[in-house]
Amino acid sequence: MGMDFSTLRTLINRYCAGEENCVDTRTVYIGHKQPPPGTEAFIQQRFPDNRIVSSKYTFWNFIPKNMFEQFRRVANFYFLIIFLVQLIIDTPTSPITSGLPLFFVIIVTAIKQGYEDWLRHKADNSVNKCPVHVVEHGKVVRKQSRKLRVGDVVFVEEDEVFPCDLILLSSSRDDGTCYVTTASLDGESSHKTYHAVQDTKAYKTEEEVNCIHATIDCEQPQPDLYKFRGNINIYMGSEPVSRSLASQNLLLRGATLKNTQYIYGVAIYTGMETKMALNYQSKSQKRSAVEKSMNAYLVVYLCILISKAIINTAMKYVWQADPNRDEPFYNGKTETERQRHVLIRAFTDFLAFMVLFNYIIPVSMYVTVEMQKFLGSYFIMWDDEMFDEELRERAVVNTSDLNEELGQVEYVFTDKTGTLTENNMEFIECCVDGNVYVPHVICNGQVMPGASGIDMIDTSPGPDAREREELFFRALCLCHTVQVKEEETVDGIKHGIHQGKSSSFYISSSPDEVALVEGMKRLGFTYLRLKDGHMEILNREDEIERFELLEVLTFDSVRRRMSVIVRSSKGELFLFCKGADSSIFPRVISGKVEQVKARVERNAVEGLRTLCVAYRPLSTEQYEQVCHLLTRAKLEFQDQDKLVAEAYDLIERDLILLGATAVEDRLQEKAADTIESLHKAGMKVWVLTGDKMETAVATCYASKLFRRSTQILELTTKRTEEQSLHDVLFELSRTVLRHYGAMPRDTSSGLSGEYTDYGLIIDGATLSAVMRPSQEDSNSGNYKEIFLEICRNCSAVLCCRMAPLQKAQIVKMIKASKEHPITLAIGDGANDVSMILEAHVGIGIMGKEGRQAVRNSDYAIPKFKHLKKMLLVHGHYYYIRISELVQYFFYKNVCFIFPQFLYQFFCGFSQQPLYDTAYLTLYNISFTSLPILLYSLMEQHINMEILKKEPSLYRDIAKNSLLTWPIFIYWTVLGVYDAIVMFFGAYFLFDNTTFTSNGQMFGNWTFGTLVFTVLVFTVTFKLALDTHYWTWINHFVIWGSLVFFVVFSLLWGGIIWPFLNYQRMYYVFMQMLSSGPAWLSIILLITASLLPDVVKKVFLRSLWPTTTEQIQNADKLYKGHLSEFTPLAVLHPPPKVDSHQRGSENQRKALNPRSCVTLFLFFSLWRKDVESIPPLLAPPPPISPSPSTVPFCSSFAIPPLIHLSTHREAEQRCCFDLLIWTSINQSLVAATVEILLAALH
Repeated sequence: MGMDFSTLRTLINRYCAGEENCVDTRTVYIGHKQPPPGTEAFIQQRFPDNRIVSSKYTFWNFIPKNMFEQFRRVANFYFLIIFLVQLIIDTPTSPITSGLPLFFVIIVTAIKQGYEDWLRHKADNSVNKCPVHVVEHGKVVRKQSRKLRVGDVVFVEEDEVFPCDLILLSSSRDDGTCYVTTASLDGESSHKTYHAVQDTKAYKTEEEVNCIHATIDCEQPQPDLYKFRGNINIYMGSEPVSRSLASQNLLLRGATLKNTQYIYGVAIYTGMETKMALNYQSKSQKRSAVEKSMNAYLVVYLCILISKAIINTAMKYVWQADPNRDEPFYNGKTETERQRHVLIRAFTDFLAFMVLFNYIIPVSMYVTVEMQKFLGSYFIMWDDEMFDEELRERAVVNTSDLNEELGQVEYVFTDKTGTLTENNMEFIECCVDGNVYVPHVICNGQVMPGASGIDMIDTSPGPDAREREELFFRALCLCHTVQVKEEETVDGIKHGIHQGKSSSFYISSSPDEVALVEGMKRLGFTYLRLKDGHMEILNREDEIERFELLEVLTFDSVRRRMSVIVRSSKGELFLFCKGADSSIFPRVISGKVEQVKARVERNAVEGLRTLCVAYRPLSTEQYEQVCHLLTRAKLEFQDQDKLVAEAYDLIERDLILLGATAVEDRLQEKAADTIESLHKAGMKVWVLTGDKMETAVATCYASKLFRRSTQILELTTKRTEEQSLHDVLFELSRTVLRHYGAMPRDTSSGLSGEYTDYGLIIDGATLSAVMRPSQEDSNSGNYKEIFLEICRNCSAVLCCRMAPLQKAQIVKMIKASKEHPITLAIGDGANDVSMILEAHVGIGIMGKEGRQAVRNSDYAIPKFKHLKKMLLVHGHYYYIRISELVQYFFYKNVCFIFPQFLYQFFCGFSQQPLYDTAYLTLYNISFTSLPILLYSLMEQHINMEILKKEPSLYRDIAKNSLLTWPIFIYWTVLGVYDAIVMFFGAYFLFDNTTFTSNGQMFGNWTFGTLVFTVLVFTVTFKLALDTHYWTWINHFVIWGSLVFFVVFSLLWGGIIWPFLNYQRMYYVFMQMLSSGPAWLSIILLITASLLPDVVKKVFLRSLWPTTTEQIQNADKLYKGHLSEFTPLAVLHPPPKVDSHQRGSENQRKALNPRSCVTLFLFFSLWRKDVESIPPLLAPPPPISPSPSTVPFCSSFAIPPLIHLSTHREAEQRCCFDLLIWTSINQSLVAATVEILLAALH
């Protein structure tokens, strides 16, 4: 009866009180077997199935959920309200004019998002339906992955991916281990060792595994990949045997079984509760600076719209205050409508005017921007220069929403290992008691060509040191987690082949370990294998030595060391330990510490990765104490990690130093050139690494992050131990501000000679102190602000000994600073994911540490060198294109709607539309959409080779310079001017009633059509004038869109459409074109609209040309042949035509009045950049111009684009100038006379 009450109480707690949602542990029954009698009652807990869901929508919720998300956008919601208003009240325009563009945008966006989600469904189904093997009733059966349940025993073979999170029960290896790659989880592509439960590793067949009677108590799912705690209770007799479980027993979903034939494991976390699923939660939405500018402009135009509606509503009632100016009869107002309250009528009129002017809000701009981003992203993926032959990989775009942000980067945060360096470890040397050994190059387990013999440097060890030397070599052969692959291939790649014969090949979770073990092989000690718990090595005498592996104290980032406890064949017990110098030296009690420390520091300064090696002999009693400590710590369920760390700390003491090793991680190809280019482009580059300071500093010098002239400022633990953090910060602040004053060095970036270059070095411990909130003591000050001020005045910053979370904190701190700069983070490993997600733009490197950084990034590139083109070329182009797109959309909508606003002053504010409904609907959708879309995809205002050669051009677009308020106001004013010219130009030309040739009069629809025709041609020509890069596609789309408008207007007005209840546009367009004054009006109004913008550009280019405009002029002079290899400072004018007849013909053309303006513009642009002509002396013999005779100028600060290399050329140039000016004067006089005669006539 007591058992029944206990069961009932447990059930009530779990299912009624909701305990299962709050308990810290779960119980898993292996094979779904009930525990034996006498134990707790069997209660089957509810766990999710193994289905993975990454999709956003289902078939049932797609429409409501997608509509909700789309109408959260202000523009979409606004147009929905306008559409509903048009349906409810009597408005001057049809609901179709607002509804059709809105529904077009909504449908296109829904199709795009639905297609993307369908792809996610497709990927989910391929994963969820893949076959897995499960042990049921002593047999292996096959089922779909989604049908796996917690408690199932799963059978996995070599090279298969684990379908869920498993506890390893047994493997094909006798020692119960298996080897796994977790590249898809933590970015580490090397092999890791996992261990089976000690009491179940002997079960090798499905029948034996099916006999296991056990339960597992473990923690609830949590996303940390490296933490797991639990216990397994095995019922083998009267008393269950309890064993502890840790992360080394847990096989994670997404990992791959390697170098092991098969394993058996029990599922403990399935589906969306696996650690992989918990780590792949949706990323936060990133918004670009351009999108924020668009939203700000939208608010301004919304205010303009409301102002227009209020003004027109007020003016309407002022107009109607006179009884003689009441509602016109043709409006058809009923008496009921006239008797309404004045406020209701005013509100209705306000809404009607809102509807009439609502087209000033460019709803189609959003879909155009989406299409531009989506299609434009393919240019990155198709770029052959960003294709890596070695990896056979191209650049990848994971999100296209941030393309233009690539052109706005101000801070670049980069990882070191694998990003700046190759992550290709190369054994350089080892030092044993001051004796240095340097074998030939050994790279990641492969002996490079020409490697033979052993080089001995310094003095050879004497007979007494021989034993310590061999002990050092044995320590490196034993203290590791390297596995031996006997086969010829590893992951499909052939390795270890010498003279046509296959041999063993080393694989490990750390490339450093492989390099060290191979280095020892070259020095005479070869690690053979781990067999039956014994490690075998081959010594110099070709004798096999066996050591029993007793314990492995695994490496972790906090301890920064690892140890093994082994027993030799003679029964001697040793603890071998290797790790970072900072973690080994404090634990050493004897050995030649000073000699080894000096060598370590020297190697670190040279940029080498160093490790120290030490050992400790153990007695039997000491080993038993060690076993007791470790066993007790591992059996503790609570605070297990803390207790194990404390046990390791007690064991790894009183060490004897043996020596140190040095491994090199080479710099990536063109990494230094890339960083130098980023500096020239005005970007601040920060290196965030977990390496020691000396190694990182050497890499920074090699990569040109620091220059030899750079003054290094240190903010490290060593310095803060000598002085307080407060004093160090204020001293550094005074140092940099004394030189620069209060001016941040955003513009210099360490490139200008008049400034001292500062570089800052900070370590993780000091950064934690800086980031800590300020204390109550007023003297502590705000350390974070002082630190930021120092960093702003440094050209480069190195942060060493960084934890992954600290990397993200630094990025977040810079993002939140008062300037709010645009940040970019780039890395290749799982430890870089946090900063990649935190930065405005995250870029993953397809390196050797897996693909987690690539999957979590916004963009992925094969090598660090490709960052240069991605930012300086693609980013530059994307920003130029989309900034023009945004400004152009607002401009053409102002031109479109402002005439409608002016028209109300001439129609009694009766809400009469100026344009036909078809023109209102298709203006943004058809007539003017394709040219700007193509421009935003194809425009190249400067040759890409020049952009790569001159990174300083990137500064011209920095800080969102093309979407500032002054430029926005200029485009708006230009749109208002064009609208005024179009409207009043047509108005004054039609001031007197105009007749066609057949005597018909022009009406209001003809007037509106004339204004609309001038509008379409003006905005299209404006875009054509802004286009620098012409292709046949540009010509086809720009001129084709104008042809389409004309053809549509002819068809729309030339046919009586039966589905329309009105035929007001019938024959209007043809009637307008049949009038000569209409043609003249169109030409004159288009010219008058475009003239101010053209004149403004001509004068600015002539008097104050920007660097970009100077290069454009030079590129035109060289007819597009200006390239990366053309020294821009030594450009010469085009060669003169030798033929006298051709010259006479050119002179006759110059005298033509119609070409005088062209000559004047050409001459002013040319003369602007000509240096002062030297005094005319006796001409020397002709000398052919040579670029080598002119000094090279790498800066465009004052770029002389045309140089005269000889006095004779100068003399000819003066004559040419005189001829040009004479021609221009004659042409201007002739043109003036013609104009005056025409006016008098």
